[in-house]
Amino acid sequence: MDVGVATLDLGYNRIGDRGAHDLADVLQFDSTLVELDLNDNDIRDQGLKYLAGAFRKSKALTTLSLAGNKIEDQGMHHLANAFQNTTTLTALDLGRNKIGNLGIKYLADGFQNNKTLIKLKLANNEIGTEGTQHLAKALENNNTLTELDLTANKIGDEGTQYLANAFKNNNFQYIQQTLITFDLKDEEKGAERAQYLADIFANNETLNTLSLENDNIGSQGTQHLANAFQNNKTLTTLNLASNEIGDEGVQHLTKILENNNTLTTLNLANNGINAEGTEHLAKALEGNKTLITLNLSSNEIGTEGAQHLAKALENNKTLTELDLANNEIDNEGTQYLAKALETNNTLTALNLASNKIDTEGIEQLTSFLRNNTTLVTLNLNDNKLNVDGVKHLAVGLQNNNTLHKLDLTRNQIGDQGAQDLATAFRDNKTLAYLGLDGNKIKQQGAQHLAAAFGNNETLTFLDLAGNEIGDQGAQDLAATFRNNTTLTTLDLRRNEIGKVSKHHVMQTLRENTRLKLFLWDDWDDLG
Repeated sequence: MDVGVATLDLGYNRIGDRGAHDLADVLQFDSTLVELDLNDNDIRDQGLKYLAGAFRKSKALTTLSLAGNKIEDQGMHHLANAFQNTTTLTALDLGRNKIGNLGIKYLADGFQNNKTLIKLKLANNEIGTEGTQHLAKALENNNTLTELDLTANKIGDEGTQYLANAFKNNNFQYIQQTLITFDLKDEEKGAERAQYLADIFANNETLNTLSLENDNIGSQGTQHLANAFQNNKTLTTLNLASNEIGDEGVQHLTKILENNNTLTTLNLANNGINAEGTEHLAKALEGNKTLITLNLSSNEIGTEGAQHLAKALENNKTLTELDLANNEIDNEGTQYLAKALETNNTLTALNLASNKIDTEGIEQLTSFLRNNTTLVTLNLNDNKLNVDGVKHLAVGLQNNNTLHKLDLTRNQIGDQGAQDLATAFRDNKTLAYLGLDGNKIKQQGAQHLAAAFGNNETLTFLDLAGNEIGDQGAQDLAATFRNNTTLTTLDLRRNEIGKVSKHHVMQTLRENTRLKLFLWDDWDDLG
């Protein structure tokens, strides 16, 4: 008997071994199921034994998730035997189990000659050096795996070396059949590991994504990677967030930006980068023609660093997303950026959250926003915007026809600021997301917003949580959006709304089947 569907999601159902037994009875006769999700179901080795019998007969299954169960080595023995001769399975998620070194040996033996598996997730599985050795041996001649996740195991430096050797010895004959994603974050750390990974790049010609977030590689490790990457022709994404690389590390990375012609995404968040490091980076960016996304959030670039970046933005023609959140940029730094962006025609997303920007800084952005025709996302979360600052912002945005997302969360715009924004967006045809959480907006401000967006046909997400709109403000908004067919999310939590009014709001919106409402502590799904 076929289950009658191609995709079956049974995650988070606590079916246990008995439920696995019953499911296996159904699946063993199925010929249609392509994707099966059984994550977080308390399935143990015995339950997997039942399922393995059904999997062995499957002729269609391509994607299987068993993450977050209680599978150990014997369960892996059953699973590996079931899929030993599979010709359909392409994605297998075994994360958050307890398969250990012996379990990995069973898996490696079972998939030794596999020609179909593309994605394998083994995060958080108590895998050590010995298990990694077994896995590496299986990978030596594998030409199909494209994604391998070993996050949160204990493979160590020796285990990393086994993997490095496996990748170097792999017979990479086809670009589409070789390892392109390698993630070892959260493992034992150090510059030595970066050196091992650099060795991989010396021979690997297809790796395109490397994530080493929070790996403590430091400036020395960054130097190893930069030497390997500078002439690499395939790497597109490099994540080095939270690695304490500092200004010296950034200087090493400029080799990549100056010589590499493929890197499009670079994450350097939380790395202790100051103005000096930003200057090195900015000089490299001036001539770079490939980088699209740059994350420098939670560093210490300050006003001087912002000035260096501004100069780069005047000449750079490819960067589209720039994250400078939490960088002590303040008003003067904002002024440099705003002036540079007036002539920039490529940037689509700018994050200036948590930078102590107040009215003076926002005023500098006004001219840029008034004339800009490319910016889609602007994040000014957690700054010092008050009524006067929002007035300038509203002027800049009044005739803007490109902005889709504006986040003003945790500022102090109040009712007057809400009114100014309402005026600016009354006839707007592009804004889809407006974040106003924690802005001291009361009933009057809510009424202005309700009037502005009542007939709006583009806004899909409105966040007014953490304000003081009260009972009447909530009811005004509910009446406004009762028949609105575009808004899909409305957040009114923490707004001094009484229980009776909450029920009134829900009653008013009951027929709006598209809207998801945040009103209580949990989602109230009206859809």
